Parts: sequence; structure tokens; C-alpha cells
Amino acid sequence: QTSEEILHHLQNIVDFGKHVMKQFFGENYVHHGEIIQLPLDFVRQLCLKIQPERPESRCDKDMDTLSGYAVCLPNLTRLQTYRFVEHWPILCIEIKPKCGFIPFSSHVSQEIKHKVCRYCMHQHLKVANGKWKRPSKYCPLDLFSGNKQRMHFALKSLLQEAQNNLKIFKNGELIYGCKDDQDCVSDWNELARHLKPFFFPSNGLVSGPHCTRTIVKELIHVITMTLLSSTDACRAGDMKTVPISQGRSYCEASAFNKELVRNGKHKLESSGLPRGCLLYKTLQAQMLDMLDIEGLYPLYSRVEQYLEEFPEERSTLQIDGPYNEAFYEKLLDLSTEDDGTVAFALSKVQQYRIAMTAKDCSIMIALSPCLQDECSEQRPVVLTSKSRFTFSVSVLDLDLKPYESIPHQYKLDGKIVNYYLKNVQAKDDPVMSNLFKENEDCTLVLHKV
Repeated sequence: QTSEEILHHLQNIVDFGKHVMKQFFGENYVHHGEIIQLPLDFVRQLCLKIQPERPESRCDKDMDTLSGYAVCLPNLTRLQTYRFVEHWPILCIEIKPKCGFIPFSSHVSQEIKHKVCRYCMHQHLKVANGKWKRPSKYCPLDLFSGNKQRMHFALKSLLQEAQNNLKIFKNGELIYGCKDDQDCVSDWNELARHLKPFFFPSNGLVSGPHCTRTIVKELIHVITMTLLSSTDACRAGDMKTVPISQGRSYCEASAFNKELVRNGKHKLESSGLPRGCLLYKTLQAQMLDMLDIEGLYPLYSRVEQYLEEFPEERSTLQIDGPYNEAFYEKLLDLSTEDDGTVAFALSKVQQYRIAMTAKDCSIMIALSPCLQDECSEQRPVVLTSKSRFTFSVSVLDLDLKPYESIPHQYKLDGKIVNYYLKNVQAKDDPVMSNLFKENEDCTLVLHKV
């Protein structure tokens, strides 16, 4: 790419955060950054310095060392909501919550998708492909339920099997999370050693398993309370939203749900999320995927066919930007009645891209110990049994998902569902299991009559 093309690409990223995602999530939660120019020698030195620190899976992606353009963003492992003197250590938890609802679209062809969430199904395919050693017990629907018991279970599951969905930083340094795609064995005792000064600054709590469990419990409580907090207002909070009741509020594969069923309970209560909290706003953005990829793909094909005939229309349709106020306004039409036009197909495609972005974003929770006389009304505060924290919540990884990735998403969806049906559900269902065995082992013998 030329320097001009890179500048245009970066401007699109900044504009998308500023004019689109900030409207969905709110001023305090989204940090769109600004474009700056850097000396090329500095960029080359930086590239050499960070290369050994990059995970193996990212080493095939080259850093741009030729244009000199970059996006300057705040360090989200630090508090963001006010100016302060950093004389206290900062703890930061990064969570990638993933998709928090079950598809409710009538376009879904496999009934299992109405019962088991995408994340839980995908776990089994990832383990089979060798990405992870074992499936996580985390289910996004538990985190997005608003039910504190379910949220605690979800966060504990993330801490037990972090994969790439949870990281913890102390003063900007990673202290907990998956550093190696092949080995994510959790070390709670080491984590507790780091966290003890935050949660029990002066008491003589005994060491050992009891201490570790207590500290982890305190951490989970703080994360839950900050995720349910509301520290910003935004226009999307007033927009007509997709009722979550259209789909079921629990996933049949959730370990929490299975435990309830084992105990004779068959209904999961969903408390619902406070309207102003970041999880609620994230879920609403995710639910712009109203048709599921199965209903969306034919509409994508309609747009593609139109672009083949009229390639010059690509810029008019704003497929590659500009991401401005006009682009945002077109996202607010939640109708699903297909009138056969390219305009309808494109609006659903763009909504799907926003939804995919929201499904893959990360939430950063920065915490700093706060003495009672330091905590003013302007600072949001969360309390634990022995400590109090001032905090900020931010969202990142908000680059718009590429238009060209839709065919890949369609194929991947089919792979995930088919693998789950054949290798997981079939084993859980004796009738299905026998059916698959018969299909695999059946021999037809013909006798002369």
C-alpha cells in the first residue's frame, strides 16, 4: 500500500470509532485515538524491539515501517475517566466477552443453533484443531445474563481457562493470561500473590488455598460490579432495541445450566442487564445481527452481484467508508422485511459487520485502590470487604470487520455446527450416537434367493 492508502485506512479506523462505535457505547467507553506521524527510524527501531515479545500467532503480520503514519491511543491499562496522581498501583482486567445471545432468526437451518451458543460450539472445534488443550466452561450467555450467580460462574470459568479471553495487568505488565496458545494452565496461587496487596492491604490473612480462593472471589465480585455499573450515556441507549426475549436467555451447553439440570432445576432465571452498563450496550450492538449469517449471506450475495455490474457504485454505497454520521444513521433501521432492494441488503450487511465487531471487542477494567478521603463523588467507586477502588471501564478492538470476511464467516459457521452435531451432540444423545455408528460401520450383505 502507498502512504496515502495507509493514511486513508487509518483515518477510516479513527472515524469509525468516533462517529459510529462511540454512538453505540458512549463517550467515556470508546477512545478512537488520533493519527500522528513518526520518524521512520523510530518506527524501525520499535519494530525490532517488540518483535521478540510478539506471540507466535502474530509474527506473520508485519508492522508498517514505511509510511510513518500511526494511530496514537491511550494506555487502557491505566485509569481513563479523570486526571489523577498515580501514586497507587493500577490493576487492569481485559475481558473478551464474545457473543452474548442465541440466534433468534427464522433463517437458522439447524435447531441446535437455537439451543447452544456459538462460543460453546466453537470450543469443541478449536480443541479438535489443536488450538486449545481443553474446552472452557465459560459461556458468554452467563456473563451477559445480569444474574450475579451466573456472572460469577462465568468469570471463575474464564480465570480457570483464560485462553485469549482474559488477561490481567499490574501497572501495565501482564501478570495473568494465556501467553502460549498451547498451554493455558492457570496458576491461581501466583495470581493471588499479586492481588493480595490490592484486596487485603493490611490484614494477616493466612496463606494457602483458603487465601487464594478468598482473593479470587473478591476479584470476581469487583469485576461483576464494574461490569454492571453505568458511567456513560449514549444515543444508542435511546434507540429502538431488539428484544432479547426473542431468543432464549441461556445456553444448553453451559456448565452452569447443566449443573442446574442435574439438580432438578430446568429454568434459568435471567436478571437482565442495567440499561446503562457497557455489557448491555455491547449486547445491543451484537444483536444488530438479526438474520444470523445464514439469513445474511444471500443478502451479501445480492450486494456482490450488484457490485459486479456496477463496480463504480462501491464508494457511493460507503462499503469502505467514509464512516460518518450518515453511515451511522443508516444502521438504525431495524426492519427485517426484505423488499428485494440492494439498499435493504446493504443495510443488513453493514449492521452485521457492526455486530461482528461488537462480538469480538475487548472490555478493559482499570482499578486503583482509593482511600475514603480521596474518593470524591466524581469518581466511580466499587467496594470490597477490605478495600475500595476507583475504576474506569473502556472498550477496544473496535476496528470494523471487513466486508470481504463474510464468506469466511458463512463457511466457518457451517464447520462449527456440523462438527458439534457429529462429535458432541451425537455422543450425548444415544439415539443419534447409534445412528452415526450405523452410518459409519454398516455393511450390506446380499444373499441369493
